[in-house]
Amino acid sequence: VQLVESGGGTVQAGGSLRLSCAASGRSIGTAIMGWFRQAPGKEREFLAGIRWRPESAWYEDSVLGRSTISRDSAMNTAYLQMNDLKPEDTAIYYCAASEIYGLRTVHGWRYWGQGTQVTVSS
Repeated sequence: VQLVESGGGTVQAGGSLRLSCAASGRSIGTAIMGWFRQAPGKEREFLAGIRWRPESAWYEDSVLGRSTISRDSAMNTAYLQMNDLKPEDTAIYYCAASEIYGLRTVHGWRYWGQGTQVTVSS
């Protein structure tokens, strides 16, 4: 499975971005998809995960209420909508795929994308 993120960029504080993660190589229909971020000098941080059937999502407190994870299995794509962005959201954002539901650390995610940079200016 290859994962390719897109949609990053530079945005002012309070703005929004929608990140995309396109999967190829196999269908993600039954996979668990997740989003992470890594700021300079910090460990990679879990943000959100989603299961398709039954549909269920879970979030880290740092983005709860400001972000929405979703997926389009027909397009083999997962998304992360982020609103009310803050300078501390500046990081490289990664998507990942797993077969395990409910993970909140980097362990257990089998496939990773290369990341997309998000920069939030104050």
